[in-house]
Order: sequence, then C-alpha cells, then structure tokens
Amino acid sequence: MKILIAVGSKEYSAPTLHVGIKVAKAFNASTTIVDVGEKVSEFSTKVVGLTQERMESWDFERPGIDVLEWAFSYLAEKQFIEPQYIEAGFPKNTLVEKDGRRIEVYLKGTVCDDVNLILRNGDIIAELRDEVQTESYDVTIIGGSGKRRMAHDLIQYIDSSIFIVKKFDPDQKYRILLAVDDSPGTRRAVKYGVRVAQAFDIGVDLLTVSKQEQFKEGYKNAADHAAKLMRRSGIEAKNVFEVGDPAKTIVDIAGNHHIIIMGASTRSPLKKFFKGSKPLDVMENCSCPILIVK
Repeated sequence: MKILIAVGSKEYSAPTLHVGIKVAKAFNASTTIVDVGEKVSEFSTKVVGLTQERMESWDFERPGIDVLEWAFSYLAEKQFIEPQYIEAGFPKNTLVEKDGRRIEVYLKGTVCDDVNLILRNGDIIAELRDEVQTESYDVTIIGGSGKRRMAHDLIQYIDSSIFIVKKFDPDQKYRILLAVDDSPGTRRAVKYGVRVAQAFDIGVDLLTVSKQEQFKEGYKNAADHAAKLMRRSGIEAKNVFEVGDPAKTIVDIAGNHHIIIMGASTRSPLKKFFKGSKPLDVMENCSCPILIVK
C-alpha cells in the first residue's frame, strides 16, 4: 500500500498531515508527502543552482523547501520517522533533484520503511496526476481546498482513491458514514472503512439509500455483508436504511460529525462531466472529510 499526502502550506496543511499519518499507520503504508509549488522559471533554477554550488553560505533556497522542512518537523514530533533521522535534522543539503521540477528527501519510517518528502513545481493537478501515475499510489490525501474545481478534477482524473480532508476538526468525535449499495465499488469501500475505523478508533454507520420504498435484494445483501465484516473486525457498526435521493441523504445524515466513505462512480469522465456522479455531488456539498474509494 502506498499513500500520497499533498500539503500546500504550513498554515493550513496540519489537518491533512494529521489525517494522513493516521491512515498511513492503519495501512502500514509507504508514505510520501508532496508539496506542489509554482513553476520555477529557467532563470530561477540557474540562480538556485549557482547559489548551491558556489555560495553555500547564502540562505537562499527554492520556494517550497520551508514546507518540506515543516513536514519533517511534524513527522519527527509524531515519531513517524526513525530517531537517527530526527537527530540529524532536515537534510537540506542532501536533497535529490530530478529533471528540474522534482526534488526528494528519503527517510526511514517507524511504521513503514519508506517515508519520502517531495517538492514538485508546476500546475498542481498535472503534477499530482503525474506523481500518482508514475509512482502508483493507492490513496491520495488532499486538503479541503476552497478551489472547488481542484478536488473535482482530482477525483475524476487521478487514478487512486482520494481522501479529501474537508473541514476536519481534530477535537471532533467522528463516526464513519459508509455508503453501501450493490455497486461494484462497495466491497472495496467497506474494506477501506474497516481500516479507517481502526485508525481513528470510531464506530461506523452503514447507510443504504433507496429511491423507492422497496429495498432491492442486492442492497440488502450488500448491507448484510458490510455488517458481518465490521463485526468480525471488532468494529461497532449499525445499519441505517433511508428512502430518498442518495447524494442529498448522505450529505444530510453526515452533517459535520462523520467521515464519509463511498465507492467511486463507474461512469466515464465524459458522462460525469455532463451528468455528474453521486460521489462528486456528495463531495461538493458535504461539510466533513470524505474518502472516495477507487
């Protein structure tokens, strides 16, 4: 399992990193933290190179290095990296650069072997998409950006599950709201739900929504399967059956005190663009974190 945690600033990314580390621990996952900064011009790249090569005493560094240094301090505080790396401090002078727009710091974790810090420069959607595609991450964790289109595009075009840390409050006592139906993605979403519930030590509401008063057999079987898996995993869970519009019902029940988990839509990106999808509708209207499982 490989997890990518996207951070953007020291001021606003602490909740994203907090959730990301909990999830990484639950999955024992190789963890990469990435900051995507503005594209560095050719002139700036040359200046930074000259500075590093000839004038190392200058305190002049590439934009975004401070965010990686902050992330390193956060990992050290949570003891997510091995003590010898903590004692040595942030390895600013041993950054590994690739093709002028990606630099890396390799660390050894206490939960998993590989913990990497990466700085990329360019368009955030394009850079995250390239990172996920190149390195084959299973889950990408991002903050609840005010830029509506960013999360929308990431869900549609990034080939990994997406955890959006939207309006996360570390002092809030959450439950998981796990959307259950007979769609192909539900069983995978239920498995992720088990791990996230264990990571946060919280209970699960298994929500099945039907547009009609009659719940079809596939819905009932899916709800039974989810409940059995939760019981076997030692997780407190209850089935909830509601009639109504699925996306609206999920948002209404979730409120601000749930972490929503649901399977991704099986519609093509083109159909999603014209007709939308249930996960996109929920993501855009909910007031809490949401994990969309692919």
